[in-house]
Amino acid sequence: MNTTPTDNATAAPVDHLRFHRHHAHLAPTFGNDKFALRAEAFARFFGTPTFLGAQTLIVVVWVCLNLFGVTHFDAYPFILLNLAFSLQSAYAAPLILLAQTRQAARDKAQSDADAQHREALATANSERQAEAAKNSAQLLELLEQNTRLTEMTKALTERIENLTTQMHEQFVPKDKP
Repeated sequence: MNTTPTDNATAAPVDHLRFHRHHAHLAPTFGNDKFALRAEAFARFFGTPTFLGAQTLIVVVWVCLNLFGVTHFDAYPFILLNLAFSLQSAYAAPLILLAQTRQAARDKAQSDADAQHREALATANSERQAEAAKNSAQLLELLEQNTRLTEMTKALTERIENLTTQMHEQFVPKDKP
C-alpha cells in the first residue's frame, strides 16, 4: 500500500497520549478542587530553597528578638517556637506522604501506560514483519514465475530460430555452380 503526501495530510493525527488518557485522573496530586490545588502547592513548597531560607530567617529573627531582650514573648527554652515547629511538622508530614503516595500512583500509571504502548508497538511491529514476510514470499513467487517465463521465451525463440533456419534451408535454392 503506497501512501502519498495527500493521503498523510487527510489522515487523522495520531493521539500519542492515548494510552495515558485512562490515568488522567491521577494527574493532580490531591484532586482538582481549590483546596487540593493549594495543598499540593503547599506540599511542593516545603522542599524549595525559598522555604528553607525563609524558615531559617524566621527562626534566627525569633531567637535574636528573644535573646537580646527586644521582646519577651518566648523566653529561652523557646517553647512557642518548638510548638510552631511541631504544628508545622504535623501538617507537613501527612501532606508530603500523601504527595509521595500519589506520585507513586502516577508513576505506576505512567509505567502501565508505557507498557501498553510498548505492547501495542510490538504487536504492530509483528504485524508489519508478517506482512513483509508475506510480501517477500509473493515477490519470490513472482520472480520464479518470471524466470520460468523467461526460460520458456528463450526456448521458444530458439525453436523459432531453428524452424526459420530449416525453412530457409528447404525453400531457399542453393546456388548452382
